[in-house]
Amino acid sequence: MRAASIQEIKKEIITLKPAQLVDLCMRLGKFKKENKELLTYLLFEAQDEQEYIRAIKEEIDTLIVEINLSQLYFAKKSLRKIGRLINKYARYSSEKPTEVELRIHFLNGIKELGIPLKKNAVIHNLYLGQYKKINQLIDALHEDLQYEYRREIEGLGL
Repeated sequence: MRAASIQEIKKEIITLKPAQLVDLCMRLGKFKKENKELLTYLLFEAQDEQEYIRAIKEEIDTLIVEINLSQLYFAKKSLRKIGRLINKYARYSSEKPTEVELRIHFLNGIKELGIPLKKNAVIHNLYLGQYKKINQLIDALHEDLQYEYRREIEGLGL
């Protein structure tokens, strides 16, 4: 079965009655956890982006505290998991400042953990990759926001 293009789907959705649209959304929410999470964001959290950011930062903090530092292998796996989580939540929001704030918070958490970044190439590269993503995102923002975020990430560079 071939998947329809976004334009085709949009045209078809426009023709649907509200009740049919509700049924489609409910079916969509039943199939994958990510679909349900996206619907939750759109319905309940999109109106208050700052609260959404705060909740995700709390989740990131909880995950960072739970990182097993006995071996860098376990730390690396946990950090990658947190990175995937940030990617997912950033996709839901699709607002650049939200993604920048989440990634900066993540790097601050890594710094606070005191993980020796230079000793493990994978963790070092993960950190640098996040730092590069932040810089790319900042470049796409308004000048005032760029200035604020650049000041915020001054201490994050290696």
